[in-house]
Amino acid sequence: MPLTKAHTYGLDNRIWDPVHECMEREGLRKLQFERLQTTLHRAYHKVPCYQKKFQEAKITPEDVRTLDDLSILPFTTKEDLRVNYPYGMFAVPMRDVVRIHSSSGTTGKPTVVGYSRNDLNTWTELVARFMTAAGVVEDDIVHIAFGYGLFTGAFGLHYGAERIGASVIPMSSGNTDKQLMIMQDYKSSALVCTPSYALTMVDRMETLGIDPKELDLRVGLFGAEPWSEEMRRELETRLDIIATDNYGMSEIMGPGISGDCLYRNGMHISEDHFIAEIIDPETGVVLPAGETGELVLTNITKEALPIIRYRTRDITRLDYSPCPCGRTTARMTKTMGRSDDMLIIKGVNVFPTQIEEVLFQAEGIEPHYQLIVERINNMDTLEVQVEVNEKIFFDEMKRQRAFVTQVEKQLASALGLSAKVKLVEPSSMPRHEGKAQRVIDRRKI
Repeated sequence: MPLTKAHTYGLDNRIWDPVHECMEREGLRKLQFERLQTTLHRAYHKVPCYQKKFQEAKITPEDVRTLDDLSILPFTTKEDLRVNYPYGMFAVPMRDVVRIHSSSGTTGKPTVVGYSRNDLNTWTELVARFMTAAGVVEDDIVHIAFGYGLFTGAFGLHYGAERIGASVIPMSSGNTDKQLMIMQDYKSSALVCTPSYALTMVDRMETLGIDPKELDLRVGLFGAEPWSEEMRRELETRLDIIATDNYGMSEIMGPGISGDCLYRNGMHISEDHFIAEIIDPETGVVLPAGETGELVLTNITKEALPIIRYRTRDITRLDYSPCPCGRTTARMTKTMGRSDDMLIIKGVNVFPTQIEEVLFQAEGIEPHYQLIVERINNMDTLEVQVEVNEKIFFDEMKRQRAFVTQVEKQLASALGLSAKVKLVEPSSMPRHEGKAQRVIDRRKI
């Protein structure tokens, strides 16, 4: 994508750590292997779970002689962290753990992660790295609308922004009207939140008669949920900003694993700290470069919680081609969704982001939708409930039916299966302050 409003400060291609972000591939792979060896020995000798996994696989750290040998090692899953709840995966004594975070634990016990003092410093540097790539500079006022707490997102972006030298507004989530007042009065120039909450904000702006173009916002750093390129264009147009994506995972580090540069053609992975693989989610076999599959990550500098070959369940692909920004690290495409969240309808794999791409291209559709999956007479059905503007919702029935038919045809072409489209009136869908809940699967009830 071309650079646009990011030229505001004339500093549109800063690189936070050019030594590591622009390394030659040969030197980078050598550094990765050295750090991998250290991590494998730490995990094997300090974490009983890994010692058991290695012994069951009849391998030792010494059996990994090249980076390509990584594939012989067993995977780590979220279940490993749950079984060893809360501190069984830590590789350092608790006196060396200076920060504890965890997941929300909505499906059982939360996954607990710990950081040593060095880990926190690394984390801060990596967030400063991708925030700089997104165009954040020391003159920015960074408005953080992630919830503060055990979730890693808010704290990660907070300390990364401070490391750059930017001013930080630790707003947290919720109370949208106050968010907007602060954004206006404090002259926020960078917004940090989920993309779905950014849409909630801009909807509320329009209700209150606030013109986004009169705000000081120029860049958005959005993450924590999958979102489509169509949603990116929607946010950039309506908020008059550069919308960038970033990727993180608490179990690996938190935010800071990867992030867009201003060309927005894939998120640069900090490969000097993480080794990325793409596997077939069904077989676990490593796929060739450029193919789409499940992302597997190994952190190679984490002291408190070394994680080897973690199955993220996120679907993406890696791109090793040169980027115009000058960084040489591999880039990951926007995640399509999670392999465990993927819908299988009539034998067809469907991700919500595929549906989102179609909906957001249809003129008159608002960027709020929900997918209802049911099983009727032993047959899977998909209903797409979507908000439309008042003109379409209150249009004559003949035109409304023609509109629905057209959208259904576009969905069938994109998905390879039929879906029923139901139009709902403006502002009737629930708005989200955090991650959007897009899917209701009633087949499990």
